[in-house]
Order: sequence, then C-alpha cells, then structure tokens
Amino acid sequence: MKENEARPGPTRHSPGLRPLTRRSVLGQTAGAVALVAAVPMRAWADTYPSHPVTFVVPFAAGGSADVYARLLAPPMQKLLGQPFIVDNRVGAASIIGTQYVHTSAPDGYTLLVISNTHTVNETLYAKKPFNLGNDFVAVAPINSSDLILVTRPTLGAKTVADIIAMAKAKPGALTFASSGPGTPYHMAGELFKQMAGIDILHVPYKGSSPARIDVIGGQVDMMFDATTTMTGFISSGKVTAVATTGATRTSVIPGLPTIAETLPGYNTLIWLGVVAPKGTPPDVVARLNAAITSIAQEPDVVAAWKKEGAVPMVMTPAQFTTYIADDIVKWAKVVKLSGAKVNQ
Repeated sequence: MKENEARPGPTRHSPGLRPLTRRSVLGQTAGAVALVAAVPMRAWADTYPSHPVTFVVPFAAGGSADVYARLLAPPMQKLLGQPFIVDNRVGAASIIGTQYVHTSAPDGYTLLVISNTHTVNETLYAKKPFNLGNDFVAVAPINSSDLILVTRPTLGAKTVADIIAMAKAKPGALTFASSGPGTPYHMAGELFKQMAGIDILHVPYKGSSPARIDVIGGQVDMMFDATTTMTGFISSGKVTAVATTGATRTSVIPGLPTIAETLPGYNTLIWLGVVAPKGTPPDVVARLNAAITSIAQEPDVVAAWKKEGAVPMVMTPAQFTTYIADDIVKWAKVVKLSGAKVNQ
C-alpha cells in the first residue's frame, strides 16, 4: 500500500477495533481542554459551535470509523460545548453518506468521517457525484492501524511464502474474502497479489462480518482483517495468523512477522480522519483540528489505542490535505493494475 513514499504521521499500525471504552477517552478531557485553550481563539468563542454538530459515518455501526467517531464525540462535546452526534448513513461503499455531507451547508455542523476507502473510491468509482479533493476540506486525521492476513486452518499455509507457493502452483485456485470492493481489506489483497506476482480470486462481501464468518467456516481460504477483531479467533484456532501488513511488527500479536519481511516494501493500513464540505470557514476547521489533535495526543488515549493496535495521526489541515492527495495517487495505481471494477 504505502509503496515507499515518506508521509507525515505514523507508519506503524493495525486496525482491530474491539470497541474501546469511552471512559478511557473521556478521562482525558481535562487535559484536552487545556491544550485547546492554548490555541488562539479569534472569532471562535462566540460563533462556533452554537448548536449540535454531526459526525456522519458512511460505514456500518461497529466498524472502525463508527467506533472512533463515538469515542471522539463525548470529549469533543466537553471541549467545544455542544453535543457531537454520530449519524451512520450507510450504502454504496460509503458514497451515500459522503454525498449527504457534500450537499450539506459548509458551516462546520455536518462533518464526514473518512477512511482510505474514500481515496480508493476516487479511482474505483468513475461516476461519483463528488470529488474528494475538490469538494471537501481536510480537518484532521484520527488514527491508523495494520491489518492481519489469516487463513482457514485446513489450508495448511503457515507463512507468506507458503501462500505464494500455493498460488503459483495453482493460479486462481486460492480465494480471499473482503468487506467489499475498494475497502482496505480488498486493496490489501490486491497489493499482495501484485507484489507477489500471483493470482488469487477476490470474493467480496457486504461487510467484514460475513466475510470473516466464511473464512472461519472454511468457505474462503483467507482474508485481510482487523488485527484485534481476529485475535480471539486466532487464539481459539479458528483461523491461522500468517502476517501483519504494517512496516514493522505489531505489539498486539508479538512475534508475528510482517508481509514486508517476505515482500520488501509491502505496507498497507486502515486510516481514519475527518473532513468537511468545501467552503467551511478556516477558523472552524482550525478549531476542530485543535480539538481532535488534543484528544489524540492525550497519554491515556495513546496508551488505550495502542492496546487496540491503533496509532494516533497528528497533522495540520494542510498536511492532511497532502496526505489524502498522496493516498489517492497511490491507490489509483493499485486499482488500475488490479483491474478492479464495480457495478455503477
């Protein structure tokens, strides 16, 4: 995924998302308030926010975007003095919820939680009613995390080298599940195929849960999944952990190698962030960035997220704008080489 380009923010991650306790985030509110107070207030104090703010999550409840939006909402309310409401608007691989925010007033009261599904979709969906780079302004990243490659135990593959050897012996015979076209789970597999020079059949599902169930049940050979989501299934022997997808090994499953140790340069992750409709006032964007950044930098929040395999990403709006643009370019190459297509 990451190809070898240098980027702002952390490069070691892993997504898992066994729901964190809200208490671990809320407990840091006092320190976060102090950090936000240090930022010049200018016109913020008496203009924004004056009524509730909505985080639109264009993904299903229980996924990483939903979990972290709900963890951010209470401390954001304490910092900025108004409720932050999470609204799941699901459908069309995030396009329905994204379009809703695109057509919302650019006043800072309707925000979109995005992931790298959005940067993939810029190439995968040619007829979207919006353009991520032109129609939204970057507010702040949240965090990022690795994936883990697992197989059904009866496959008999213990290492990345085993999978590559099997795939080369029988091109197109092995299968990998994903939560849908263009998702990080799908793109991790496409990047793996390209870098290993192998042919593995993609089996898309409508969400990660049914995909996971079929790997556990043996209907599909393997899957790139959230690390901590799979931890219990790994320990019980229902799946075999092969490798993680980050540049370095994860502390969530000590001793498990990375794919990069077999395929140098392989690096892929799930990242989350917040954007707003184009035209949102810069002062509003700056205040939101300061609040999200302060929460993500609190020591207890960093420690709690680390246990889940997630690493806070801290950037200015300008840096996050560049990060998104670079990610669009990176994934455009993978999508085009993979030949991945969707019905529109």
